Amino acid sequence: MSPFHIAIPVHNLKECRTFYRDVLNCPEGRSSEHWVDFNFFGHQLVIHYKEKSQENNHTNPVDGKAVPVPHYGVVLNWSDFHNFADNLRLKNIKFIIEPYVRFKGLVGEQATMFFLDPAGNALEFKAFKDRNQLFAK
Repeated sequence: MSPFHIAIPVHNLKECRTFYRDVLNCPEGRSSEHWVDFNFFGHQLVIHYKEKSQENNHTNPVDGKAVPVPHYGVVLNWSDFHNFADNLRLKNIKFIIEPYVRFKGLVGEQATMFFLDPAGNALEFKAFKDRNQLFAK
């Protein structure tokens, strides 16, 4: 699978730089006064400074939970997901949606969690019990 590239706006470059580097443990790459790129689990994430927006976050209902839209993230291995979730709890991350398992025992069984970065960008991390079912119906 090819790595993806995503660029996101942040109104607090210094705080977000610390968050992605020190909380999510993403190695930092190139940077300038207005942007920083990171190795986001093998993908390129670039945070770009942008003045704070007054837009309200939107959500869609999924499993009775309010899923933030837009959001981005990665699919981790099952054990990596659980270790990562435990590490985030130790770092006192406030979850929008606590880590839980969807479709338990069914096709597409997956663990998922949502939280915000310091600029309010929503992140979803997930893992499939059987990664071959990533796109299974």
